[in-house]
Amino acid sequence: MKKLFALLLLALLLAGCAPATPIEPTPDVNAIRTSAANTVIAEFTLTAAVFTPTVQPPSETPTLATPPTVTPSPALATNPTQVALGTPAAICDDYSFDLTTLDVTIPDGTPMTPGQEFTKTWKIKNTGICTWDTNYKAIFSYSSPPNEDMDAQPIPLAALVAPGQEVEVSVQFKAPTTPGEYTGYWQMVNSKGISFGKKEYTLIVKIVVQ
Repeated sequence: MKKLFALLLLALLLAGCAPATPIEPTPDVNAIRTSAANTVIAEFTLTAAVFTPTVQPPSETPTLATPPTVTPSPALATNPTQVALGTPAAICDDYSFDLTTLDVTIPDGTPMTPGQEFTKTWKIKNTGICTWDTNYKAIFSYSSPPNEDMDAQPIPLAALVAPGQEVEVSVQFKAPTTPGEYTGYWQMVNSKGISFGKKEYTLIVKIVVQ
């Protein structure tokens, strides 16, 4: 019995003398993170040092060539046509008249019977610079009542009319059959059928059919 007790005691002593299993320390998480961050920064620094591009100096901006200055040639002087002030431009065809001698026949308001034939004559003056030939004549312009030319038949000039000369211009008419007042307005035309003359020199025939 004593021998067994001694063996147990010896076993306990030996167990107490055996080296203890070392306890692994708990890793410091913050220290690990700090170390990892430092490692990454170091790697980035090395990479930047290796791959840092060489900055090329900026190229010089080319200077645009200045276009040559063009000096305009002086305009050639021209001699303007001298026109006398107050002098109207010359007109080839024109005419005027004197109211006191205008109506050679059939004064305004002359009474007529229905269907009566008559010849109206006006005295006018060639105030243009062109001579009138025998194709110049008076033609119908308008009337009151409208479109009533009273069966007019213009009579061509009998002779040439030089500038400054007076001439009698005539038209044959036939009075309308309906009683009333009739007024016709006439104007001169040249050999080309182009009318001329100022509005205030319109030729008028005016009758009263009774």
